[in-house]
Amino acid sequence: MKKIIIFLTIMGMTKVSMGQDGYSTFRSKVKLGFTVNPLVSVLKPQESGVNRNSAKAGLNFGLMADFNLNERGTYALSSGFQVLLAGSKLKYDGGKGLNDYQANPAEYNFKLTYIEIPVALKLKTSPEEGGIGFWGQFGTYFDFPVSGRADVVTMNQTFDRVNILPEMNRINIGMLLGAGIEYPLGENLTGLAGITYQNGFVDVTRNGKWDDGRVNMNSFALRLGVFF
Repeated sequence: MKKIIIFLTIMGMTKVSMGQDGYSTFRSKVKLGFTVNPLVSVLKPQESGVNRNSAKAGLNFGLMADFNLNERGTYALSSGFQVLLAGSKLKYDGGKGLNDYQANPAEYNFKLTYIEIPVALKLKTSPEEGGIGFWGQFGTYFDFPVSGRADVVTMNQTFDRVNILPEMNRINIGMLLGAGIEYPLGENLTGLAGITYQNGFVDVTRNGKWDDGRVNMNSFALRLGVFF
């Protein structure tokens, strides 16, 4: 986690180190910023014998970038490099879940960390000087797990922080939707606020390891950020 934070800081400082003329040209084509997004994530099982017990509060944070596709900046390719902290609680019937805990029904409290790269087409209004602009986006995202833990509670015993990373699929892909506003905070600062929804298409847990069918991860997030 420390390496990830250091990488994000260096990427953000790169823009500050540019010359003023080069920076102005760069800024007309690319907008860089930081984002922090409180969210609620939920693992959604598709097979009987596995039930959702509760959602989980989480966080998404990191760099965001808009690559303008026209001079007015009303069309952009939106991407970034972010860290996703998510999870949920699932209850497995006997015979389901990891082999070590299949003898009895068990509750799994998932605590998952991903590196996330969103890729979306962003449409924006062109506000008057000093005004508020509106944006909407549609696209996808690529999540790569870097940590996976689960607290497993059975009828007789509790197992804390079980490492489940080897039993997770190595990528998660899904649909990304979002909408919100952008508003000026100063000469070179633009605030961003909105709501995003992510609907996972890929099984989070490897079915051969868990015998739990497909388990998708969905989330709603309050998107907050600042472009520099």
